[in-house]
Amino acid sequence: MREVFHEQLDAVFADLADICARVETAVREATRSLLTGDAAIAEQVISDDVAIDRARERVEDNAFALLSLQAPVAGDLRVVVAALRMVTELERMGDLSVHVAKIARLRVPELAVPDDIRPTLERMAAIAEDMVRRVSAIILARDVGAAIELGRDDEMMDQLRRTSFAQLLSDEWQHGVEAAIDVALLGRYYERIADHAVSVANRVVFAVTGENPRAAGAE
Repeated sequence: MREVFHEQLDAVFADLADICARVETAVREATRSLLTGDAAIAEQVISDDVAIDRARERVEDNAFALLSLQAPVAGDLRVVVAALRMVTELERMGDLSVHVAKIARLRVPELAVPDDIRPTLERMAAIAEDMVRRVSAIILARDVGAAIELGRDDEMMDQLRRTSFAQLLSDEWQHGVEAAIDVALLGRYYERIADHAVSVANRVVFAVTGENPRAAGAE
């Protein structure tokens, strides 16, 4: 019976990694729509989010089935609960990609990102996409070392967020209030994608070891 349970649990984690791959695509395509002003790409990101929502529902259904039918205890229960928390984080990352795509769509045929701040946003987008890609591998392998390393790398995103704010508040800002709001929101969306990626990685650590990296880092 326990062998069947662990096979089902492995299937849940495989589904989590699949959702993560979908989110990676959403981040990449939302960024492409943002930087090219392509409304069709933005629309595709927005419509594809339905598949992420449905995949989340399937993971939740399977996890709740494990809880009710297998009655896991101790470490097994911890892993199932962590999986339920992870799928919520992943769905939110998909939603944030949709927010990016909606800003891109709103400004068509113009671009939401002014040329002089474009390198900062491009870098933030690249880091967010890379972190999501790495989380997918962390989930599949339940790689504690890689999960902890991802949390350390999040500082780069925080620094870029501070840089974008400095650009917005500079006396040299010439793009008006509307563009400033767009850039502030976009920076926040990419930062939150990275934050959720770290949170998912931390939940993998918790599922495997029973320890909370965030609590350890606060000591």
